[in-house]
Amino acid sequence: MSEETRLPPEPIPVTLLTGFLGAGKTTLLNQLLQQPGLADTAVLINEFGEIGLDHLLVQHFDDSTVLLASGCLCCTVRGDLVEGLEQLLRRMDNGAIPPFRRVVIETTGLADPAPILHVLMMHPYLVLRFRLDGVVTVVDAVNGNATLDEHPESVRQAAISDRIVLTKTDLVDTPERRAALDALLARLKRLAPGAPVLDAARGEATPEALLDAGLYDPSAKIPDVSRWLADEAIAAAEAESRGHAHDPNRHDERIRAFTVATDAPVSAAAIDMFLELVRGTHGAKLLRLKGIVKLAEDPEHPLVLHGVQHVLHPPSQLPAWPDEDRRTRLVMIVRDVEPAVIRRLFDAFMGLPMPDQPDGRVLADNPLAPATMRR
Repeated sequence: MSEETRLPPEPIPVTLLTGFLGAGKTTLLNQLLQQPGLADTAVLINEFGEIGLDHLLVQHFDDSTVLLASGCLCCTVRGDLVEGLEQLLRRMDNGAIPPFRRVVIETTGLADPAPILHVLMMHPYLVLRFRLDGVVTVVDAVNGNATLDEHPESVRQAAISDRIVLTKTDLVDTPERRAALDALLARLKRLAPGAPVLDAARGEATPEALLDAGLYDPSAKIPDVSRWLADEAIAAAEAESRGHAHDPNRHDERIRAFTVATDAPVSAAAIDMFLELVRGTHGAKLLRLKGIVKLAEDPEHPLVLHGVQHVLHPPSQLPAWPDEDRRTRLVMIVRDVEPAVIRRLFDAFMGLPMPDQPDGRVLADNPLAPATMRR
């Protein structure tokens, strides 16, 4: 066996296509699958109900398409999704289907994307064979405002997205609808400031614009941290929204995207305890976390973090800093948590105590703290 044969295969990028009922996910997927950018793509389609019909509309219907028909992905994800992905790998590894270079998972409109991301981050085998490339959320330009008002699932879908596709803008044909679209775009910018909004009717939702949203730029073969984190866009949006009154009864007003950054190196123990405490106290409210950390023990090899709710992807270290920005930067999207709470906690672990606030040493040495946080 040659050395090249023994090397593990490159993880296959997975794109999660989500969006609320009727937003136009299947229509978008049909259009994308006809383009060269999605050649050699395997597709998993989720259905809600006993009989799945939408998969018949997917023109890329062959042995590389697996229909998950036992129910909503957010309920059966650990069974159906794992089985579907493993089935695709077995077929490819056994030569039953040609090799595929990408996977697209289309969820039902009612699905919470978080459990799907948990599987891709934590399954002991799948995490070796697949990597999350990005979350694409489809939003209806005509009904989007009402959907965000009435359905918290749609808010979560938009908040954790890496790309947002706006559909049905060709139906925005009155002054009232144009005003509603402007309001929708403003809401989406507040919900997901790091996610570009692409207009499908204008031909902006191309494979080139939607795919390769992950940490690595496949053309350059190097990590593109700034594009992946989108921390500058999030920081700018946060500064713009300061002083804005938040309505706690409005679904999207309860979502906050913000950044935490420092020039100082962070010890591995401090970042580990900080994340443990955040996940332990705010896990269900931590919709998504991305970060790059300058470790005090190894400052030349930054640590990359990616988490969804209480689940943290196994951290990895880059061989070098990809650009001149060598700060620790954490991007967080939370629900019902004030950014100041997280920032004060981070400052405590960084040794910057505030009056009447515990510092990192007190938190770590506290005999009542969780066992995983004690020194």
